[in-house]
Amino acid sequence: MATSKKILLVDDDIDVISVMQTLLEHEGYTIITASNKKEGIRLAKEQKPDLAILDVMMTSQFEGFELAKELYDDEDLKRMPKLFQTSVEVFSSNNADVVEMAKEYRKDPRHRELEVILVEDQKTGKAGVDYRNEEGKCIWVSVDGFIKKPVDSKKLLPAVNRLLK
Repeated sequence: MATSKKILLVDDDIDVISVMQTLLEHEGYTIITASNKKEGIRLAKEQKPDLAILDVMMTSQFEGFELAKELYDDEDLKRMPKLFQTSVEVFSSNNADVVEMAKEYRKDPRHRELEVILVEDQKTGKAGVDYRNEEGKCIWVSVDGFIKKPVDSKKLLPAVNRLLK
């Protein structure tokens, strides 16, 4: 059993929250839940969780990314690991410079127009999101990994344990 570390789950789908909460509580984690960015930020500041697991799309297609960026930009919360749940394809390679990797994908005509590019280095686990905001500007957000939706406990638990060790 894990120690009583706190995990913030932010997802607008109550069924996803329920399944993940059950899985993680069974492993001994304390779970805090929120259904949107505003509530997630408030709880993160109040509760100081050890990990945040964020849905990508909630009330807007960028809400999860905006939440991750706000957490990263907050001096007290920036070091808290952030794990994204997503059904969007994640590009992976063995390039430890994930920011550079995202820039390369943006130059590729097949990927240039994507609203969102998720990248992850297979060796180091470094990951991030390059997304276009409403004004069309590309924004980079560092994250600590991705979990494919629907969430598989055989992948979720090792990822959570890796980030909380």
